[in-house]
Amino acid sequence: MLLLFDIDGTLVSGAAAAHAEALHEALHAVHGIETHSVPMPVSPAGRTDPEIARALLLRAGISAEQIDDRAGAVREHCCQAYARLCPPDLSATVLPGVSDLLDWLATRTGVELGLLTGNYEPVARLKLRRAGLGRHFPSGMGAFGSDSEDRTMLPAIARRRAGTVGAPYPRERTVVIGDTPRDIACARADDVRCVAVATGPFDSQALRDADTVVAGAQGLREALEDLIAVPG
Repeated sequence: MLLLFDIDGTLVSGAAAAHAEALHEALHAVHGIETHSVPMPVSPAGRTDPEIARALLLRAGISAEQIDDRAGAVREHCCQAYARLCPPDLSATVLPGVSDLLDWLATRTGVELGLLTGNYEPVARLKLRRAGLGRHFPSGMGAFGSDSEDRTMLPAIARRRAGTVGAPYPRERTVVIGDTPRDIACARADDVRCVAVATGPFDSQALRDADTVVAGAQGLREALEDLIAVPG
């Protein structure tokens, strides 16, 4: 099984302040505008970093052409700023039971772990290293906001990376794990399964379109144990 984990609200909670500040710094450095006071036109939950940046910039009057032309610069500035702003220890943000869950998954034969997150990859990797979880998610696996602004594209990217040349990892043995309706939507877009955890801003009712909805890490372990036992 290929298990693709979201980060914020799924593995950690309360680790977004430095990340948000880094994005604001990047938008100011690249576009010369102060976005702290720009009303966020959409909820950022489940969105990719470049999608959030685009929403803020459009609201501030920046053209779509300029946003596209400078997207790479925004990404680089954001990742550099986050490396400076990220707290040295994010272990307190790890959600209850998550460390034990990942340790358990590491003992399971035939289970591969990857990240599927809207974070830019360097942000995601540093955030999880500082939280003490980075060792569970090998480089070269997963998909990130730096791969596509459109989150629905990420599962297919992650499956290609986990597969072999010309043979992506099978859909029927891939599971997206997240805490927002956008995690569910991206799984549906690639026709893979989704287990939703109600540990973020959305309750179980809002996540009802997932294949399985659980309250936290213990329920997630039980759901994954069933899936691992009978793949496909």
